[in-house]
Amino acid sequence: MPKVRTTLTIDEDVLRRVKVQAARAGKGDSEVIEEALRRDLGLDLLERVWAEASMAEDEATALAVEAQHATRRRRR
Repeated sequence: MPKVRTTLTIDEDVLRRVKVQAARAGKGDSEVIEEALRRDLGLDLLERVWAEASMAEDEATALAVEAQHATRRRRR
């Protein structure tokens, strides 16, 4: 995904915490800020769900089709 450069005005204490966390994790400030924004905005939710999913793709597809059919039966 392409990156965009931007300028932010943030509280000094927040930036200090970003720098500390970045140093501890061996990451850049921008990476820490982006990860926090993704978490807060829920952009990483689908990635977490897929990472934690233990069901095989064919099982998940069968379950989704079954749920779809059940919903259609209720509408009639």
